[in-house]
Amino acid sequence: MVITKCNKVAGKLVKAFTDHKVKKTYLALCIGFPPAWEKIKICSGHGRSKHGAWRVYAMSDVGRSLPGGSVVRDMSTRFEVLGVNGKGQFREPYSLDTDDIEPITVQEKATDQTCGGDANSSVILVRAYPQSGRTHQIRLHCQYLGLPIRGDVKYGGVIEWDGVECEGHALHAESLSFVHPITGLPITLRSPLPPWAKDCISAME
Repeated sequence: MVITKCNKVAGKLVKAFTDHKVKKTYLALCIGFPPAWEKIKICSGHGRSKHGAWRVYAMSDVGRSLPGGSVVRDMSTRFEVLGVNGKGQFREPYSLDTDDIEPITVQEKATDQTCGGDANSSVILVRAYPQSGRTHQIRLHCQYLGLPIRGDVKYGGVIEWDGVECEGHALHAESLSFVHPITGLPITLRSPLPPWAKDCISAME
């Protein structure tokens, strides 16, 4: 969360968010089968189901009207795998200007998915780079990719893992990067890591 001290700066910062000039990163601890990709970009539609829940729609549905008067909007997220079962390397976020990303365009709307959290499932630490700001975007895309976030029962995550009940979903707003609206200098703000993230990163060191 960023709070400004005057209206002039607030207006410029709001415009930066609206124009997608603020870069955000998140860490998520997922339970599932290790993906074949290291980095990926997923593009899809976003909207409510007939029951009111948020869900992933196909890109071809973008612009389509939904019950209740809303429309399907586009959303995209980049992901990178940082570690699997304590093996990997925690690294700084990569530049979004790079092109070595495997793209996925969603062709069909998502079906309801759940994660059984069986003995063959792995603990996967991913970093997410949302390129749009839709409600529950990262949680929805993780579920669609078969990597629901631990504790996120709303979107297919397990409530209990390794004999311990999860307290909330393991999703952390890691950083915000933007250009200072007055000085024009680049700024990156980082939030302290939660215990689950510290434990996961320590296991990889």
